[in-house]
Amino acid sequence: MVSVKQKLSHNEKLCSNSSQMIVMRAFTVHTLTCHPSQYKTEDRCCPLCPPGSRIKSDCTEFRSTSCLPCTDGTFMDKHNGLKHCVSCTTCDSGLTVKQTCTATSDTVCETMEGFFCVDPRKSGCAEAQKHKSCNLGQYISRRGTTSTDTECSDCSNGTFSDGTLTSCQQHTQCESEQLQLIKAGTSSSDAECGEKSSSVTAIVSVLVVFVLSLIALGV
Repeated sequence: MVSVKQKLSHNEKLCSNSSQMIVMRAFTVHTLTCHPSQYKTEDRCCPLCPPGSRIKSDCTEFRSTSCLPCTDGTFMDKHNGLKHCVSCTTCDSGLTVKQTCTATSDTVCETMEGFFCVDPRKSGCAEAQKHKSCNLGQYISRRGTTSTDTECSDCSNGTFSDGTLTSCQQHTQCESEQLQLIKAGTSSSDAECGEKSSSVTAIVSVLVVFVLSLIALGV
């Protein structure tokens, strides 16, 4: 006949074995390592879904991973173990679509005319900025490109620019053109010239006025 002490000893052994099995199972799950073509769930390794699709349901002991194609406006460019595809990029201000989004590739954006890229990516641009405008009295020393901003420089004395020129222009020399200086040039505007008044013409005009006055007086 089995004694109470023997029964207790047997139960203790059962409990000990059960504890060891639980610990071993937990350790096995924790240290589970999957092949690069698989992804890890709680208790097993499942095959990855191909590019252009996502996980619908994980694999089980009896069936493989179930995948769903990415819907419009989303993509997946690699084998994956994800439940959702990635939203396609929208080209922001200053950018235009170079390549539309597909199920397996994201949108590729490029800069518009008059803008340059400030956040370049491997296949395109994520953010663009408008080329700056040069101020009055400055000229464009280097035009902006798709990757660099416009560079401006100040005009030197005797020259001018309204900010849209690629080089400053010399002020018109009125005297050399037999003209009279009306308004001096500035760094942003040319000199203003006018016709010179002839001294002979001025004398004739005075004489005409004098003669007309005498006639009017009846002299």
